[in-house]
Amino acid sequence: MQPRTYLEIGVFTGSSLGLSRTRSIGVDPGYTITKEIQCEVQLHRTTSDEFFSRPDPIAFFDGVPIDLAFIDGMHLAEFALRDFMNVEKHMSPAGVVLLDDMLPRNSLEAARDRRTAAWAGDVFKVADILRTYRPDLTIIPVNTSPTGTVLVLGLDPFSRVLDDNYDAALAACLAPDPQVVPEETLCRTYAADPVTLMASPVWAKLVGLRKKNVSRAALDKALGTLTA
Repeated sequence: MQPRTYLEIGVFTGSSLGLSRTRSIGVDPGYTITKEIQCEVQLHRTTSDEFFSRPDPIAFFDGVPIDLAFIDGMHLAEFALRDFMNVEKHMSPAGVVLLDDMLPRNSLEAARDRRTAAWAGDVFKVADILRTYRPDLTIIPVNTSPTGTVLVLGLDPFSRVLDDNYDAALAACLAPDPQVVPEETLCRTYAADPVTLMASPVWAKLVGLRKKNVSRAALDKALGTLTA
């Protein structure tokens, strides 16, 4: 993916952040770094909501938008949706957002009230919200261990559709435990193999598009290689 910039929400011990080799920002109110960090990084010990309320939250990137974002914060749908909304406003259109814990394996892992070691919460609902309100996005579930990932591409930093429909979207999906998880989510019916996905030629195309004032048509054409 060769990102110029990387933003991570939910740093914890730094396991994911330790993989970055580019200028990075990490946001977590309670991080405890135990892993070696091998990049130029700015850490923020705060909530993601507070971080994004700042006048220029990604000033550390010197005017470069976010190329890669990893959202692994609070495992509740409303938090993950807000994180995506806030992140997208600062993304390169040819960037990639990764949402973690999107494919729970059972209703216990999907509970809003944590009951398991591997906890996904109900963030899986965000994928359906995006499919409903943002059909312009490319959404790819990925079969990663233990609780799955979703990639979101075809981003539009200027879209306000989710802002306008935030309350309605959550009202339609939030429910007390136990959570009802769709069978295709539990079985990962449509989840891509991560090795095959990373071998796609689309990533090189997106890297090239980041260097230009990318048009929607060019972006859609590049992403067509993933969905064809």
